[in-house]
Amino acid sequence: MHFMQTLQQAWTRNNSLVCVGLDPEPSKFPTHLKGRPDAVFEFCSAIVDATADLVCTYKPQIAHFAALRAEETLERLIVHIHAKHPGVPVILDAKRGDIGSTAQHYVTEAFDRYGADAVTINPYLGRDSVQPFLDRADKGVILLCHTSNPGAADLQDLDVGSKPLYQHVAQIVARDWNTHGNCALVTGATWPEQLAEVRALVGDVPLLVPGIGAQGGDVEAVVRHGRTSAGTGLMINSSRAILYAGHGHDFAQSARQATMELRDTINRYR
Repeated sequence: MHFMQTLQQAWTRNNSLVCVGLDPEPSKFPTHLKGRPDAVFEFCSAIVDATADLVCTYKPQIAHFAALRAEETLERLIVHIHAKHPGVPVILDAKRGDIGSTAQHYVTEAFDRYGADAVTINPYLGRDSVQPFLDRADKGVILLCHTSNPGAADLQDLDVGSKPLYQHVAQIVARDWNTHGNCALVTGATWPEQLAEVRALVGDVPLLVPGIGAQGGDVEAVVRHGRTSAGTGLMINSSRAILYAGHGHDFAQSARQATMELRDTINRYR
């Protein structure tokens, strides 16, 4: 099924705009998992199984797995999500961006090797670097627009022809690149005014919103500025606050409680 269709169904079925970021850090795992040969899969799959009815998507971060030499674990985890929770799409957070045959190999990596339903992309090399991803009409292409980090303003806010660069990116993606209806944009929770401006420019194009919790983004502001008229259109990401909500044998249940609290907080403002 098309990524966007799966996402829309998950918004409705689970009444949720929560995206759980799967960013494993073994040093933060519960004591009983530390040192176990398959600890990364055990930890991440337990989180998934405990929260799948409360989220709209999962977002594993590829660097967290690659740094642990755990790419095979990432493949298994995505297979697990699709097999056990087929209504929840998976976004591979890879922020790829390159040209020519390299871009095509990144497409193969994300969609054929890992089996992701969507991938994050850096659009600043231009359309030819993104086109191989756009051509996969059934897959989601989630392009960086205005990111959550403090340094985002260094380049993304530069005035380019009477408007900041990130607004040009938002307009180009929504107007010219989204021909298959498979594009979304990354807009950080830490910049609520910019989030509102992006929403005004792109209509109902979905927004992936990192930056709540540890980075200080405000949930109410994100929902108020980023939701569509239907009350959806957002994938609000939380990673550490959910993954490491508990440190004992009941860590997955603690993650479920944290996810439920975030979902309910978001829904109060929808």
